[in-house]
Amino acid sequence: MPEPALIVLEDGATFAGEVLVGRGTVGGEFVFNTSMHGYQEIATDPSYAGQVVTFTFPMNGDYGTDVTRDESARAHARAVVARELTNYRFNRASSGSWLEWLADHGVLAVSGVDTRALTRHLRDKGALRGVVSAGGGNDVRSLRAAARGLPAMTGLDLAGKVTCEKRYELAAAADERFHVVAVDFGVKRAMLGYLAAAGMRVTVVPATTSAREVLKLEPDGVFLSNGPGDPAAVTYAVKTLQRLLGKVPLFGICLGHQLLALALGFSTYKLKFGHRGANHPVKDLRTGIIEITTQNHGFAVRDDGEEHAGGAVTHINLNDGTVEGLAAPDQCAFSVQYHPESSPGPHDSLYLFERFAAEMDRFRERV
Repeated sequence: MPEPALIVLEDGATFAGEVLVGRGTVGGEFVFNTSMHGYQEIATDPSYAGQVVTFTFPMNGDYGTDVTRDESARAHARAVVARELTNYRFNRASSGSWLEWLADHGVLAVSGVDTRALTRHLRDKGALRGVVSAGGGNDVRSLRAAARGLPAMTGLDLAGKVTCEKRYELAAAADERFHVVAVDFGVKRAMLGYLAAAGMRVTVVPATTSAREVLKLEPDGVFLSNGPGDPAAVTYAVKTLQRLLGKVPLFGICLGHQLLALALGFSTYKLKFGHRGANHPVKDLRTGIIEITTQNHGFAVRDDGEEHAGGAVTHINLNDGTVEGLAAPDQCAFSVQYHPESSPGPHDSLYLFERFAAEMDRFRERV
């Protein structure tokens, strides 16, 4: 029989469930994701480092798992919470079950939770630190104290903890057109795959790589990946991007977008509960086109209505008006807050990888 599990948030709110995988106490920032699928990709996305993921879709795990769906070499979510966790493999492309996968990757899994109530609480109060106690610990006072003792996400540099240890290279999957340096702040494999599919040979480098080291590799362009934590804390990356602006085309996604914004003179701030899901509408202010996008971020770029170093807002979120894209055309730099590689999610924005290629062509013509 499954053992009881108790969730205690920093404000004292409690939620009961049962542990299906793992034991002990795990803590992190509690967030929720509204996607109906893609649980394996979500768990292996480095942007979830330091977080506990609550899935709003009631059934989680129904189509199994496969190694080809991993977005990185390991799980980054500290725990997963769902209304119902299943162990099915109802998909011909699956080689294992979800609970087996979670056990193999050391992820605490809690089922039977009233995720509707938990999600409503996080929407009302904002993302909160919390702990999951599995297998007996039920002292609410001590668990709340443990939650309040966890580091706050604001001011936390996690990119340096999830980045690669040394640089590596991926060959272009088509005729090689460009050489791109990808700065790994917590990169997803799907992003590298789409860059390679667009004819780009990719050299992946650690987050702390300097501008001088990047330029020594003689790239046609520099890609700025997604990643976890507070962008304002990644000061070394902002300095690097300030030194790269105008010298090489830049394309940023998610954390990479926020870091480019900081390099251009914008500021960032923490959202109340963030955007995490696969159905966020985003409007391109230049064309009026609306895309349905995948998102996973807890911070955003502040729009003060001014241009900064030639950069301007190009996209907004139609749900809350937050900044979803920037461009600095004179410097061949652009970025988006959402995830054009989807994984999981819609493919409305895949054209952005070809747009990066077009920016590199334009830069070549200028020099």
